[in-house]
Amino acid sequence: MLNFSRRDHTADAQETGNAGKSALRPAIYESPVPPSPGIGSRPPALPPEPMPKRNGTVASAVASRVDGADAPARTPTQAAPTPSPDETPASKLLVGVNIELKGVEISACDILVVEGHVEATVHSKAMQIAEPGTLKGTALIDVAEVHGEFTGELTARTRLVVHGTGRVSGTIRYGRLIVADGGEISGDVKRLDAAD
Repeated sequence: MLNFSRRDHTADAQETGNAGKSALRPAIYESPVPPSPGIGSRPPALPPEPMPKRNGTVASAVASRVDGADAPARTPTQAAPTPSPDETPASKLLVGVNIELKGVEISACDILVVEGHVEATVHSKAMQIAEPGTLKGTALIDVAEVHGEFTGELTARTRLVVHGTGRVSGTIRYGRLIVADGGEISGDVKRLDAAD
C-alpha cells in the first residue's frame, strides 16, 4: 500500500480547519454470505425477487438490494457496434507449425503467415514465411517477407525481403529487393521494371 504522506491525518484535518471531519479509511469487505443470526448488526439478506417478463422472455434489468436500500436497476448491455465497411478487419490466414497444406488456391487474403508446409497458388497483399515454414508454388504478393523457404514463381509487386535465414529460389520478380546478411536468392531474378 502506498503512503504518500507520512504526517498524521488528524493533524492535517486540524491544520485545514476540518477537525470535525474524519479522514479517509480503507473500504471494509462485506461478505456475500449472510452472517449467522445474532452475529453482527447487518440485517439478513433478502431472497431474490422474481424477474419480470416481457413478451415471453425474461427482462435483463435486475433489481437488487444493498444494506436494505434499493439499488438502481442495471441496464442491459448493448451489443458492440458493427464496423463500418471502411473499418473491416484484415483477413488473415495462419498455417501453423507441422501443418501441411497441398494443392489449394489462397486468394482474397490480406495477410498470409506460413509456419508449416504449403504447396499452393497464393494471391495476397502480404505474405510472411516464418523460419520453419516452406511454400512451394506460385505467389502474387504486394509485400513478401521470407524467413523460411520459398520455391517456385514469386512476384512481389512492392517489396521482397529475404531475411538472414530465408531461402528463395525460382522465377522471382520484385519491385524492391532487400536481402539481409545470410539470406539467399537464386534462379531467374529480375526487377519488375526491367522485366517489362
